[in-house]
Amino acid sequence: MHSLASAIPVGLQKTEHGWQLLRGGEPYYIRGAGGSASLEALAAAGANSLRTWNTENLDELLDDAHALGLSVTVGIWLEHERHGFDYGDADAVLAQKLRVRDAVLRYKDHPAVLIWGIGNEMEGFGAGDNHLVWQAVNDIAAMIKELDPAHPTMTVTSEIGGQRVEAVHRFCTEIDIHGINAYGGAPTLPERLRSAGATKPYIVTEFGPLGPWEVESTGWGAPIEPTSTEKAALYRNSYEQGVLAAPGFALGAYAFLWGHKMEGTATWFGMFLDDGARLSSVDTMSELWSGNAPDNRAPVAKPLAVEGIARTGPGEIVRVTADLADPENDELVVRWVLRRESGDYETGGDFRDELPEIRGAILTGDANGARVLMPKEPGSYRLFLYAYDAAGNAATANVPLQVTLPSH
Repeated sequence: MHSLASAIPVGLQKTEHGWQLLRGGEPYYIRGAGGSASLEALAAAGANSLRTWNTENLDELLDDAHALGLSVTVGIWLEHERHGFDYGDADAVLAQKLRVRDAVLRYKDHPAVLIWGIGNEMEGFGAGDNHLVWQAVNDIAAMIKELDPAHPTMTVTSEIGGQRVEAVHRFCTEIDIHGINAYGGAPTLPERLRSAGATKPYIVTEFGPLGPWEVESTGWGAPIEPTSTEKAALYRNSYEQGVLAAPGFALGAYAFLWGHKMEGTATWFGMFLDDGARLSSVDTMSELWSGNAPDNRAPVAKPLAVEGIARTGPGEIVRVTADLADPENDELVVRWVLRRESGDYETGGDFRDELPEIRGAILTGDANGARVLMPKEPGSYRLFLYAYDAAGNAATANVPLQVTLPSH
């Protein structure tokens, strides 16, 4: 790890124009992403920062980030009540605080450290009104300020509903910045924060597509996922309206997710596919960060259309049409995959296994559509389309399908 390097001091300054983050004495606006895909690609896209949720593998990450000129908002994981943690257990709360202390002492002098991100949605998804959680957050923030006055403190909440704004302002006096994970509500964050009485600066710590909880669903409850092209437009709108439109209030943002993850579906949140292909959201954020659109952009996908109905009997054939294009008219390589539906649309980022392909389901498939042999087993399924150009870009679209037994 860094032996000779020392911390670059980071501070907050209130000016006549509002709040400003300073790094090494210079104004610093966060153009960042969260996730573990290529840091080289992140820096090349015009970003200047990344966010973590915990301190796993942090030594190497900080070194790599610093070598590329990237700063790091270091996530300090705080336990969640929904995972069984009891904030009324003084011993457990103290053990958590001491774990945080060790991490801060270990990393505080690294020049890549930007901000301490204390917890991520540890208040839960309800009203966020357990005062014991906020007391623990504030105690940790106070300790961090004593150990390391050179970096600001932030805590990250799930949106701003319930008592979150009041809690961060009234009960967390040692928290400098409100980090907010916002998806569908990101474009309206500035006005909603102001009407809630917020005065602390904020960072949009996660933004991206509409979540599974924010979209229309099929008659059997499967959320309808936007295409990769539709998602890119959502990234743009969230960033322009929820971040850039609030100078002096928003200090920047971290796009979600610079990488690939199974959450809701295999493709919902990642800005990359599991094979490293870049989706349209990477193009969009590159342009917003750097001011320049990439030379070769991702293919464009319109929503898939099912011919007839999406609910069939066991072993029936479903026809689906696709509408694909490439901005540079590159030839596209297409892959169709049928998977079982996860049925798990809860948020929170818990690890989930990817669902396997159902072999033999795709009878024919190309850039115009596919014929799918539905399984004999009743249940919910999802048909995925992946379209690749030769430059390492891709587009995705999918559609929920269902197999039902005929009623007698």
